[in-house]
Amino acid sequence: MNATVVAFLLYLGVMILVGILSYQKTKNASDFFLGGRSLGPWFTALSAEASDMSAWLLMGLPGLAYATGLQSAFWTAVGLVLGTYLNWLIVAKRIRHYTINAGNSITIPEFLTNRFHDKTNVLNIISSLFILFFFIFYTASGFSACAKLFVSVFNISYGSALLLGVFVILLYTLLGGFFAVCSTDFIQGSIMFVALVFTAIFGIAALGGVKDAFQSVAAFGEEFVNPFVAPEGQSISAKEIISSIGWGLGYFGMPHILVRFMAIRSSEEVKLSRRIAMFWVIIAMAAALIVGIIGKAYLNNSLSDALREQVFIESLKGLFPAFIAGIFLCSIFAASMSTADSQLLVAASAFSKDVYKPLIRKKASDNEMLIVSRITVLVVALIAIFIASDENSKIFDIVEYAWAGFGAVFGPIILCSLFWRKTTKLGALLGMVVGGVVMIIWANLSGGPGGIFDLYELVPGFAAGLIAIFLGSIFDRSDNKEVFDEYDKINASYKQATK
Repeated sequence: MNATVVAFLLYLGVMILVGILSYQKTKNASDFFLGGRSLGPWFTALSAEASDMSAWLLMGLPGLAYATGLQSAFWTAVGLVLGTYLNWLIVAKRIRHYTINAGNSITIPEFLTNRFHDKTNVLNIISSLFILFFFIFYTASGFSACAKLFVSVFNISYGSALLLGVFVILLYTLLGGFFAVCSTDFIQGSIMFVALVFTAIFGIAALGGVKDAFQSVAAFGEEFVNPFVAPEGQSISAKEIISSIGWGLGYFGMPHILVRFMAIRSSEEVKLSRRIAMFWVIIAMAAALIVGIIGKAYLNNSLSDALREQVFIESLKGLFPAFIAGIFLCSIFAASMSTADSQLLVAASAFSKDVYKPLIRKKASDNEMLIVSRITVLVVALIAIFIASDENSKIFDIVEYAWAGFGAVFGPIILCSLFWRKTTKLGALLGMVVGGVVMIIWANLSGGPGGIFDLYELVPGFAAGLIAIFLGSIFDRSDNKEVFDEYDKINASYKQATK
């Protein structure tokens, strides 16, 4: 057994152990979904960023930089950094406070239902269905990344690698729920950060230092070192920059990130968490870009387009001894796991708490809810396995679609529910449906060179969702006085609490 495999097995063992230990802390549905709102600032920050960045940070983004240079990857990174900061700055404290005061909501669908006094459960059902749909795709991207990594490490078939990765993720997610997910996310976020930074530094050193590395990369074209230049040599268009920076809009609608804000122990700890998270994401994002463009020179441009997302893996193998490379390769599995487990958990809560209990079994006990949640995790995982079974699929493309979906469906209504007093149930419903439908249609119409539909589907979907919320709320003729009055009450208590 070689050193790389030993390192991997040790890591897998630790993750499973964390799940077993966390099982003892999971006594009810609130613990399983939100950890009893007991996360400290370090765990909140690293768990949020690890569950956010997934394998696309170590494979998708470096692969994009490897293929196109900085002209697209750089602006995507800029958008994500800005989105991360604004999400922590304007949403984190408010959503924690508002979800507590809106019936102690522990899921996003439950919060929307309570916030708009929806006794019909239509907001519950629509939001839950969107969560389940897009999380299936998002989870599939994580499974695919795990499988590609296991093929490289264990030299087994893609199908076997896919099943092995899914088995480990399911085991500790089903056992420990939110406690296990956040504990492993903390470990995984730390490993991801160290692996990216060290690979970037050692990659530059292997090419002879900063100056020589820059010259080696510049030989592939100006776009590899200049984010304002497209591959054809002309200046990058405003549409391309808007499309890339538009990724940042997605943060306001990511359920698996928002629940981290809801779970933090105290509003006063959000500021420290934000600083930790921003340090992590800025350094990690910059390192991922460096790994992608430096890897092209270090690997002598030897990777085909189909294998471009292997640039981090192949660079690690050449730069470090087998055991260290094995530890760092675990960061890819860590990234996949930290996102997939979070998504499975949110998907489970969306069905069991927001569909099963209110519509199917209103008197379901906590123990029954836990069982249903774990069954939901299994079902979502099985569908995601089917999608991930195509070993030629691009991780970045799958994430891009799911990210746009969540951002367009939930981003506008989360912002409006927290900041606009006159948002109504009709506005909320129209915002989610219109945002999601526009995003899906736009994505299917994209692809024509130079056409308007080449704009990243999140941007028009988000804009359409905002407009629909505004128009729906303005023309809503139903009596919303109770909703408006409660918003005033919650908003006043928030201002008092954050003085």
